[in-house]
Amino acid sequence: MAKVFPFQPYRYNATAGPLEHLVTQPYDKITPEMHSRYLSLNPHNLVRIIQGERTPSDGPGNNVYTRAAALLKDWISRRVLRRDAEPSFFAYFQEFRVPDTGERLVRKGFIGLGAVEDYSAGVVYRHEQTLSGPKQDRLELLRHTRAHFGQIFMLYPDPQAQIDPVLDECAQAPAAAVITDEYGAEHRLWKIADAGRIALIGSLMADKKLLIADGHHRYETALAFRSENTGLAGAARVMMTFVNMHSPGLKILATHRLVNGLAAFDADDFQRRAVKTFEVQPLRSPEELKAIGTSAGRGMIGAAIGERLYLLKRREPGEKLDVNILHEDLLRDVMGISEEAVRAEKNLRYARELGKAIETARSGQAQVAFLLRPTSIDDVARISFGGGVMPQKSTDFYPKLLSGLTIYKLDE
Repeated sequence: MAKVFPFQPYRYNATAGPLEHLVTQPYDKITPEMHSRYLSLNPHNLVRIIQGERTPSDGPGNNVYTRAAALLKDWISRRVLRRDAEPSFFAYFQEFRVPDTGERLVRKGFIGLGAVEDYSAGVVYRHEQTLSGPKQDRLELLRHTRAHFGQIFMLYPDPQAQIDPVLDECAQAPAAAVITDEYGAEHRLWKIADAGRIALIGSLMADKKLLIADGHHRYETALAFRSENTGLAGAARVMMTFVNMHSPGLKILATHRLVNGLAAFDADDFQRRAVKTFEVQPLRSPEELKAIGTSAGRGMIGAAIGERLYLLKRREPGEKLDVNILHEDLLRDVMGISEEAVRAEKNLRYARELGKAIETARSGQAQVAFLLRPTSIDDVARISFGGGVMPQKSTDFYPKLLSGLTIYKLDE
């Protein structure tokens, strides 16, 4: 079912500088501070293309998208970026420590092209809703550059782990690239140009369904661009990193919710309203909350309000995921935050680390911090392959895939 293809990407020439000064986190994970740092590292840092600087004088003929296209053309002409001579896949390993626990893991995947498939075809499945704003921005960049700079993170089911040994074989050679990112994760890349291995990977992937882990906006952008450019063969494919969803190195982190900006929030009133649906149990420390694993059942959500810490246990959790219970029963019904406000991030911010989320509530920078357990990959697969979607930021697949390791030019 899944069609995967080797390709001839553009990659940074060694003369451009150290690769860690050129590649970036995905565009939607680049904070203003990271943006400034990337700009200072190297004049050819990819941030100048994927998230260029806007100016008050921008107009139809000179704007962030036209400048991105001009930069890409210039970098190719000056051989800052060089196209590989032969079609290849790329083994892509990421070694990292898990935030909060410090566990050391290695996530293994490979970069290649995948066919752009409509969701209705039953090959590619999503698990989150998307927003129109980011898709329009990425579509304008794609229209002007006709290139993909980051990979869509795709999961495939391979419980027998048939593909991983092929990648492990390739990883016995010296890596083509080794980068340590700003979070301490080490990224390693190996080129797979051998025709036999390419054919084997293609045949092993042929019966797989694909689940988008990260990159929903960019995938739907690729769908839109393909529809606009039916005569452009390259538009029918998009760059992906494929990872076995049964891999021991696959890690989903929780994304905690920080609530602020409610005009009439009162902690005691919140507790009185919550107790109609939840058992409200005071906790003495974050360690008590950390000790509650996913095996304890559904419907358990932490809440930090000032110095107070609680466990909210839904009296009748049913089959709903914790994140759905949070959004429907707490944010909407108890706190009166509409789905539209959530999508607009009007009263909601997000935090990856439990300690930072709790500290934000203790310092008064959030009225409430809701603390979630990670969503399991089994739940993500069950909902996605069943045709359902989850609330935004239900999953945080860690670490992110770096942008700029390989660049796919659609018109070459």
